[in-house]
Amino acid sequence: MQLRDTLKEGEHYAGVILGKGGEPDHHLILLPGDAADVGWPGALEWTAAQGGELPNRRELSLLFANLREQFEREWYWSSEPHETRSQLVWGENFASGIQTVYGRPFRGHARAVRRVPIE
Repeated sequence: MQLRDTLKEGEHYAGVILGKGGEPDHHLILLPGDAADVGWPGALEWTAAQGGELPNRRELSLLFANLREQFEREWYWSSEPHETRSQLVWGENFASGIQTVYGRPFRGHARAVRRVPIE
């Protein structure tokens, strides 16, 4: 059976993320729904309530490349705070594909993903 055959209603298969730094490779699944006008703490809460997590920066890039039509042309939160300025969090603009940082109170969009390990 293929992974695509196991998707739940409203889910979309985004592709494979290759592991880096000891992380395992995984399949990325986009969950249904979109939270609008949420700060980063609200985005984290919303994705957890959906049974998923915010995508990281690499995952946002894959989503932009493979499932852009599933997103509004808006700015979406990632799960990654800036490396040296923890008050800032990375995200991606789904109109342009540009990744940048905003403060945690900034009001953006959120999508939830789930990860399926590659065995």
